[in-house]
Amino acid sequence: MATKRHKGPPAGETGQEALYLKSLSDRQVPVAVKLRDGEVVSGWIEYFDDKMIRLTRQGKPNLFIYKTQIRTITEGGGPRASNVSIRSGRRSTSPGASLAEKDSGLST
Repeated sequence: MATKRHKGPPAGETGQEALYLKSLSDRQVPVAVKLRDGEVVSGWIEYFDDKMIRLTRQGKPNLFIYKTQIRTITEGGGPRASNVSIRSGRRSTSPGASLAEKDSGLST
């Protein structure tokens, strides 16, 4: 009789998203954040946690953006830029996320 091997749940966090966002924040890399509704906002990531990022913008109001509202983050926004998608608070290759401030009128 074969014994069943119990599998645990898959790892939810690899820590890679936090390392990547910390790197962008520490280096103040200009990024373009594409939201689920198609809007693109630019700036640099000043702060982040498990639910949101703070995007600091030159000459415009800073934005607090929920990660669930982000489709992609592109470094520098150029054609050879690195794209990262965020889904449910994790880095992913599939889209998923939007802007909370849009409803409050803070986005442009």
